[in-house]
Amino acid sequence: QVQLVEHGGGSVQAGGSLRLSCTAAGYTYSFMGWFRQAPGKEREGVAAIDGHGSTNYADSVKGRFTISKANAQNTLYLQMNSLKPEDTAMYYCAQGGSIATMFPFDPYEYNYWGQGTQITVSS
Repeated sequence: QVQLVEHGGGSVQAGGSLRLSCTAAGYTYSFMGWFRQAPGKEREGVAAIDGHGSTNYADSVKGRFTISKANAQNTLYLQMNSLKPEDTAMYYCAQGGSIATMFPFDPYEYNYWGQGTQITVSS
C-alpha cells in the first residue's frame, strides 16, 4: 500500500513561487504526477514524471513549473514559479502502478492519491 502526503501549500501573490513536496511511503519507482482541481472544475494534470525521469507538463504551466523526484528520499517535488491567480486550486500528488504510462494526465492511470494541499494565488 502506498501512502502519499503533500506539503508546501499556502497563499502567495501573483508572480511568487512555491514548492510542493509529496512524500511517498512504499514503492516509488513508478510514474508520478501532480494534478489540481479548482472549485467547479474538473481535476487536471499539471506535471508528471515517469520511472525513467521523463517529464510532461500541461501547456498552462510549461516554463513556470518543474517536477522532480528524489528516489532516495521517496519524495516528489513541484517547483512553481511565476504563479498566476488561475493557478489557484487544490493540488494533489498521485502515483501509478508501473514505470511509465502513455497517458500521464489521465487520472484513471493513477492508483494512489494524496489528500491534497491548497494553493491560493492573489492578484
